[in-house]
Amino acid sequence: MGKIPGVNHLHAIRALEKAGFRVVREGKHTVMSDGERILTIPRHNPVNAFTMGGIVRDAGLTPEAFRKLL
Repeated sequence: MGKIPGVNHLHAIRALEKAGFRVVREGKHTVMSDGERILTIPRHNPVNAFTMGGIVRDAGLTPEAFRKLL
């Protein structure tokens, strides 16, 4: 499994939107859903690489697929 570098939260949100997720609500975190899964993305830059890896895994994507969406 490849590593995902720290990513700007806005770039992560755009990439996840391309993968079919939509923003449900925003506050200190952005909550996104695809109707099945719910993801929580912290709104700070950069999002820690370890945290981003967990978000990508929870989204059902591989790190390689996520990098292509960025």
